[in-house]
Amino acid sequence: MAETKTSLNVPLLDLKQQHESLREELREAVGRVLDSQQFILGREVSLLEEELASYTRARHAVGCGSGSDALLLALLALDVGRGDEVVTTPFTFFATAGAIARTGARPVFADIEPRTYNIDPARVEAALTERTRAVMPVHLYGQCAEMDAIMRWTEARGLPVIEDAAQAIGADDVDGRRAGSIGVLGCFSFYPTKNLGAAGEAGLVTTNNDALAERLRRLRVHGGATEYHHEEVGFNSRLDTIQAAVLRVKLSHLDHWSDARRERAENYTRMLSEAGLEGAVTPPYVRTGARHIFHQYVIRVEAARRDALVEHLKSNGVGTKIYYPVPLHLQPCFAYLGHKEGDFPESERAARETLALPMYPELTNEQQEYVVETLRRFFAG
Repeated sequence: MAETKTSLNVPLLDLKQQHESLREELREAVGRVLDSQQFILGREVSLLEEELASYTRARHAVGCGSGSDALLLALLALDVGRGDEVVTTPFTFFATAGAIARTGARPVFADIEPRTYNIDPARVEAALTERTRAVMPVHLYGQCAEMDAIMRWTEARGLPVIEDAAQAIGADDVDGRRAGSIGVLGCFSFYPTKNLGAAGEAGLVTTNNDALAERLRRLRVHGGATEYHHEEVGFNSRLDTIQAAVLRVKLSHLDHWSDARRERAENYTRMLSEAGLEGAVTPPYVRTGARHIFHQYVIRVEAARRDALVEHLKSNGVGTKIYYPVPLHLQPCFAYLGHKEGDFPESERAARETLALPMYPELTNEQQEYVVETLRRFFAG
């Protein structure tokens, strides 16, 4: 490894370079919206939906207010409600189980597979009951869950699958199927830090089902096909036209950015090996044949040293974050589910051992070398 500078600042994520390179395109796109005065569900939204349907290889794409809303809309479109159960993972962002609880249904957790951190299909099967209404796998960190096995279990029982693809736009599974097009519904977030990020909140639901698409479009506008006639009770989750315009500019760059992330992930893994850190640091595992788009580059280290390593990285100017320090089954708001520590050991172990390293398309080789050298110094003692 080349000699590195004694000190660098390497943020966990840096959007300034991305936005600077797109400054004029973004200004022009926002200007079009201001000129049109169509600020809610305007033409840019319709165009974005068409482009994202094509990109995700789904028949329909329905824009909404956020990734959290996308999950709730998907559940409501399937009539999930009180008395139902939805199987999902306890190792994910809160919105996944939060959306299930908001419908009145019960989140039922299935532990993760320890290499990918995605839900374990065998445990999904074991979690299914007569009350199961849907299964919601999460494509965590940008890698698709093991959808072939999940779809096999669910299709045999006639259960719909909702893909939480908030972190995985553009990811493909080992069979070449794109995230968001495999299950009955796919849910995406365009929170600014995502690989395809808006300039605020925005989300999307994808589906190949015409009737579900029509219902999603009603549900996002208070359940009405027209302004003052309501077939059902929905809520307000309309996609702002300015956000759609921003996303359309960025979408044309997404594959290039995803390829850059994958290249930097490969660099990290090679550098960690060259630095002799293989015994101390476990790099991300990528399933053979999968397209992992590395929303995060998450490593695993010994739990007893993880928190000290986090402080070491931060004190040396390296951004890092723990995704996620408390699994959902141990969150106070889900105490009513009756879980205790030890119920989902792999999720709990991941919560104790994982941390994310800086990852974004503009990350330089010098910055990556500095991050790995900072890790090496820590483990050298």
